Amino acid sequence: MAFCEVTVNNDRRDWSWTEETGEKASLLQNPLTTERPRGNRKQEGSTSASGAVFIVVNAALGAGLLNFPYAFFVAGGVVSGIILLLCLVLFIIAGLVILAYCSQVSNKATYQEVVRAACGQVVGTICDVLIAVYTFGTCIAFLIIIGDQLDMIIGAFMHTPEGDTSVKGHWYSDRKFTISVTSILVILPLSIPKEIGFQKYASTLSVLGTWYVTIIVIIRYIWPDQGIIVGEIPTRPYSWMAVFNAIPTICFGFQCHVSSVPVFSSMERPGVRRWSWVVTAAVVICLFVYTGTGVCGFLTFGSSVNVDVLLSYPSNDIAVTIARAAIILCVLTSYPILHFCGRTVIEGLWLRFKGEDVDMSLEKRRRILQTLIWFILTLVLALFIPDIGKVISVIGGLAACFILVFPGLCLIEAKFAEIQQVGSASWWTLVLCGILMMCMGVFIFGQSTANSIYQDLHN
Repeated sequence: MAFCEVTVNNDRRDWSWTEETGEKASLLQNPLTTERPRGNRKQEGSTSASGAVFIVVNAALGAGLLNFPYAFFVAGGVVSGIILLLCLVLFIIAGLVILAYCSQVSNKATYQEVVRAACGQVVGTICDVLIAVYTFGTCIAFLIIIGDQLDMIIGAFMHTPEGDTSVKGHWYSDRKFTISVTSILVILPLSIPKEIGFQKYASTLSVLGTWYVTIIVIIRYIWPDQGIIVGEIPTRPYSWMAVFNAIPTICFGFQCHVSSVPVFSSMERPGVRRWSWVVTAAVVICLFVYTGTGVCGFLTFGSSVNVDVLLSYPSNDIAVTIARAAIILCVLTSYPILHFCGRTVIEGLWLRFKGEDVDMSLEKRRRILQTLIWFILTLVLALFIPDIGKVISVIGGLAACFILVFPGLCLIEAKFAEIQQVGSASWWTLVLCGILMMCMGVFIFGQSTANSIYQDLHN
């Protein structure tokens, strides 16, 4: 899951289009060697380094945890899955560090503002649109997860044997009914408020829920249930293209980059080196959680593992039923946060487009209308797209853009602005690193999107 945090500027002029050529002027300064003028110094926050580690872990861990066992199966086994995971983790950490560097030199406090300052208005607008699309797709995935887990929980309460579909004929157990009722009664009221500060405690509970899921998956691997069906356990990928099909799931699980910039800006004594230790610790924690879930879940079921690993366990397993309830709680609290991020971006694009003609007194009406349209569209699509794998393949490719493409572009633009250092070995190394990240991100996005379209047409 990806938690993102964005803010709308209070000053309407901040949203106006500008042709100012000095947009990238602040990028001419290196935060590691140059002291910024006092007038432009960003006020330091109060978040400690340990607190920042927890927030980044909170941002990364979520419902994406359920898909890692299937990703290991697609990657061709434990060895190839871990190698792929470790390679991507290096780029994930690099992207987080690059965003902090560009945030410091541009004096911007959100992901899209950093991209806009470094890469210009056009790329910044594209980034805004992709954030809105990503959060929209993730909300659809969350509703699908709710339906999947509620099906199994209802089966557990009804003591329904595996494969028995008699209960599904009742109106109260129909998937479309359970998703709709849960969404209308819980998610919609939580999505309408203007601020989401009340969600901070629920977010902590959702992280604890994901840790519980990991513990249950590991325990069920060590002491498997008698009702578990184990399929073939591959030791190598069926083809080199199969490895790439696992990348979107990994990117979806580790995508915390959109929220990383506000976290960095809120730190005490924010610095690139200090932030490097913070994100390394956070990503390593997430790596252990995701690897433990992925390896143990994959070895428990082998080729019979479901895209959502909890669906592979028997419905009468009480401990797994509690894990399903924990994931539902995680999703119920995460949907409003992701919706808030997408709604904020849409509101920002609207204000930029309208400029001085915006009637700010109509903000509440716009917010309610945007929320209702967003909620209805995601609900309808979730009801008619029962396979979460189709959604993950698309939004996982978009996650690769936030992890690789935009940080790579920001690094390239930042280094091009340092005219005095052109030609040095370190300068060329960082530029080539930015180009590599950008090309990798574009390839992953294109490959995952093309594969998703092909699978839809093939089926």
